[in-house]
Amino acid sequence: MTAPEVVAHRGATAEAPEHTLAAYRNATQVGADAVECDVRMTRDGVLVCVHDRRVRTTSNGRGVVSALHLAELEQFRFGARRGRRDRWADDTITAVSDEPDVEDGRVLTLDRLLEYVTATPGSVRLAIETKHPTRHASRVEQELVRSLRRYGLLQGERPAQWGGRPAFRVMSFSQLAVRRVQALAPAVPTVQLIGKRLRAVRTELLAGSMSAVGPGVALVRADPGFVAEAHAAGKQVHVWTANRPADIDFLIGLGVDAIITDRPDEALRRLGRGTTPAA
Repeated sequence: MTAPEVVAHRGATAEAPEHTLAAYRNATQVGADAVECDVRMTRDGVLVCVHDRRVRTTSNGRGVVSALHLAELEQFRFGARRGRRDRWADDTITAVSDEPDVEDGRVLTLDRLLEYVTATPGSVRLAIETKHPTRHASRVEQELVRSLRRYGLLQGERPAQWGGRPAFRVMSFSQLAVRRVQALAPAVPTVQLIGKRLRAVRTELLAGSMSAVGPGVALVRADPGFVAEAHAAGKQVHVWTANRPADIDFLIGLGVDAIITDRPDEALRRLGRGTTPAA
């Protein structure tokens, strides 16, 4: 059995706010195999890494991402989700030798994330989730494919290969979005994310042409046989979002292909790849 890939969910978010370059740097430093990001399109057609439709829970602003221009989003400060103590709010420069993080609090565009990832190609792969529904519909996937080509991650019809594996994959809960990516770039690996679906519907999904399915950890707990069923259908299984050691161990035992987690350091330890061996 091949060990699962460890994917840092929105970066290493136990150590820094989600969808910040700090979170992605942390994920790279702890040795995550890949990082996950959510993308939404602004009113002026820019892809930004923001999970929620509205920005109020992760910034000091208000509004819907798709209705705001990038310049408006850049007026807000993004950080830890409301309701959680912001451990980074009190960071101060204490000496002239300290370098301020110019990205701290700034909305992260997909372009800046791609710049970071491609600066050291091969060190970490990308799992990109397009968020729907949105007023922009197919423009999201069209612009995503253009961005991937612009940064050399999509070469002709095929994704760049890092360490013998595709440098990125595209995921969505929207079946239509997955099909759009397949039509735009047929060789790109795609993941059909699965929320609360009846077993018959989940089984039907396995007949699709996506590379992998992405069930939630609660679904896999309730129906562990789905992993073997997906593998028998030729699909990889990428499970979200597993943070508890017991869940990580459970997924390792089932032989899933990727574990998406807020705690990549913990998942790596459970796999014997971290700095401290798993207990």
